[in-house]
Amino acid sequence: IMLLVASQSNASSYLRPPPQGEEILSRGGYITLAVIMAAFTLPAIVLNATVIVVSLMNKQLRQPLNYALVNMAIADLGTAMTGGILSVVNNAMGYFSLGRTGCVMEGFSVSFFGITSLCTVALIAVERMFVVSKPLGPISFQRKHAAWGVALSWAWSLIWNTPPLFGWGRYELEGVRTSCAPDWHNRDPVNVSYILCYFLLCFAVPLLIIVASYLKLMYTLRQVSKMGMGCLAGGAAAQSEAKVARMVVLMVLTFLISWLPYATLALVVVADPDAHISPLLGTVPVYLAKSSTLYNPVIYLYMNKQFRQYAVPFLLCGRNPWPSEESEMETSVATNSKVSPS
Repeated sequence: IMLLVASQSNASSYLRPPPQGEEILSRGGYITLAVIMAAFTLPAIVLNATVIVVSLMNKQLRQPLNYALVNMAIADLGTAMTGGILSVVNNAMGYFSLGRTGCVMEGFSVSFFGITSLCTVALIAVERMFVVSKPLGPISFQRKHAAWGVALSWAWSLIWNTPPLFGWGRYELEGVRTSCAPDWHNRDPVNVSYILCYFLLCFAVPLLIIVASYLKLMYTLRQVSKMGMGCLAGGAAAQSEAKVARMVVLMVLTFLISWLPYATLALVVVADPDAHISPLLGTVPVYLAKSSTLYNPVIYLYMNKQFRQYAVPFLLCGRNPWPSEESEMETSVATNSKVSPS
């Protein structure tokens, strides 16, 4: 593999700054990108690591849905640790400093973790759609289903991100040339065939699944809102499922906002190789996609009371500014007992 990697390009061109006058950005521009990426990457590492550790420490969080949430946290942590940190370092230096082999490994790692995360979003959206909308009747989503879904997300990503390591497709510098990704620009027929398969199976199909599940979820939630929660079988349980569904809808929306510009840019480049896209404009979707690693743990923290009950004390060394659900219930009972007639 290393011989193949070395033969794809002149490694020396990755190990030094571009000649004076050929820089894509000014020194200040690169430093700004480094600061922006650091602002997203460092919190993403802390929060995604918190999701993983807290879920492993507390049995109450080891539910089938949380398998997928933890899986996404692992994938997002991988993206932040590889693409995020390396983007900060390389932008601070003003060029990609890891050589040709480093470019291939970074391109593979970011793509591998990114597609795994995308497939996990599809898994979560489908799971919520079946549980809440019940298109095939009541379905019990069990641990074995969650485990199979998680395994499939990693296997699918691995299958379609390893071919460039063996000559079908390639990883190359992109944007302002401080990070690497699948080579969308190369018009060699072998590379084009890989890019078309990659785009169809790793972007289009998962996005289609996500959008279809999202629309079904939104339709169901709208119907629930019209009927009132009490009309649903299960009452409180149905209301709880609807809250989780809203959290998933928000996750889907943020993921689409983060990744659709990058997918659109790749599609434009593949469809029209002569399209003029400035390196800076081509970099914005790349960094927007990498910023997605921060949003999901923030959503968990804000919308999932059970997760918040364990995560906030973990982050704040035992302090919790938000009362737990049990404390809220105790306060409510005590208040009602005081105002009730004797």
